[in-house]
Amino acid sequence: MPIWIEAGLWGLLAGAALVVGAAVAWSVRVPRIVVAGVMAFGAGVLISALAFDLMDEAEHTGGLTATAGGFLVGAVLYVAANAVLARRGARHRKRAGDEQPSEEEQAGSGTAIAVGALLDGVPESVVLGLSLLGGGGVGVPVLAAIFISNLPEGLSSSAGMKRSGRSARYVFGVWSGIAVASGVAGALGVLALQGAPGETVAAITALAAGAILAMVADTMIPEAFERAHLATGLIATLGFLTSFVVERAG
Repeated sequence: MPIWIEAGLWGLLAGAALVVGAAVAWSVRVPRIVVAGVMAFGAGVLISALAFDLMDEAEHTGGLTATAGGFLVGAVLYVAANAVLARRGARHRKRAGDEQPSEEEQAGSGTAIAVGALLDGVPESVVLGLSLLGGGGVGVPVLAAIFISNLPEGLSSSAGMKRSGRSARYVFGVWSGIAVASGVAGALGVLALQGAPGETVAAITALAAGAILAMVADTMIPEAFERAHLATGLIATLGFLTSFVVERAG
């Protein structure tokens, strides 16, 4: 199987976790404290994968300068795009409560939320695809981190969408579209960078990693802390440790 197709399938699988989370939120009323706990765990898992897989691999591949530069650019780009979307109604897109505006409260917020969700998901799929370029197969810790973090993201955000009056067609359309886009992003990342210099691959990997870390700090941790409060740090630590053990045991 061509490596770009494999990357696309892994990206699609990781994105499918968003649809699973949405289906749970739509059919079952999950307590927000449970959602917050899973969100905190997912945040810890992602941070560990960023530190011990993505950034470490990028630095070994292309050097510290390319890695540090890409990382900062990714964070800046994400924060800038997120700020624009926040003004259009997507600030609380991962919240499970009444924070998300309805279309009547803020026209265009539905589109902004969908674009924001896409902004959150694409960098993850790109780095998942790039993990295949080394020839050792998909990065299992990265895949596990993305899948685990996507479940509560889909669950929490979909619960908020439902409470703000969004239709099932909108909710599942958004997450299904993002799952497909995740697969496409993974495939395109490999197609564009296969055979590229190590510095370029490192910079793009680190750029995506910077965007992911900014996303965790801007959207996942605030939702987790709002409900889990003092337990958030411990739960996130458990997620970090779990991902670290998976990476080292593998």
